[in-house]
Amino acid sequence: MGAALTFLQRYHNDGDEFLDKIVTGDETWVHYETEETKEQSKQWMHSHSPSRKPVKFKRTFSTKKCMATVFWDRKGVLLVEFMPRGTTITAASYSKTLQRLRRAIQNKRRGMLASGIVLLHDNARPHTAVATTILLQRFGWEVFDHPPYSPDLAPSDFHLFAHMKRWLGEQIFATDNELQTCVQNWLKTQAAAFYDEGIGKLVPRYDKCMNRNCDYVEK
Repeated sequence: MGAALTFLQRYHNDGDEFLDKIVTGDETWVHYETEETKEQSKQWMHSHSPSRKPVKFKRTFSTKKCMATVFWDRKGVLLVEFMPRGTTITAASYSKTLQRLRRAIQNKRRGMLASGIVLLHDNARPHTAVATTILLQRFGWEVFDHPPYSPDLAPSDFHLFAHMKRWLGEQIFATDNELQTCVQNWLKTQAAAFYDEGIGKLVPRYDKCMNRNCDYVEK
């Protein structure tokens, strides 16, 4: 409730200027083979087609995968990174990522650092660690209070990664480099309107959250 009230009040006062300041990011696994979604698996059938559904053989999918970290704003992607195999995200590694993110914002969004950054990320331990908090305070960035266990209010989850996973559905990659290159190319080829839509969806989602007494927002 507190996060919803804060977000909607800020948007009411500042409008699109508030959305312009938002930088959001998260991590997700991308697989060598991604199973198609239920929507993708639907088949069009003629009215005279037999009602019996065609038999689909169960596939065994590869377990190979890479961890991708993506930061973006309403204009597009700011930073994409992939974790080396055998490593995990720690406060130290996340702090280095944030330093690279700051340089990326400086290079790609002239004047944005001066106008102020509102960072929207989840409550994963590396994101809220003391070292991370100190670094963000040094940057002078505002960290928006994201409700825990709320992917429905995280633009990377409900928008960016959801579309990316649908695009990955039924595709097969042979190497880390091939997978990572294709993911980066897909992110680069999305129009600015796609990213603007993802950030803009926060407004009706937080509004719906309030109207539902802060219940989960599916769509």
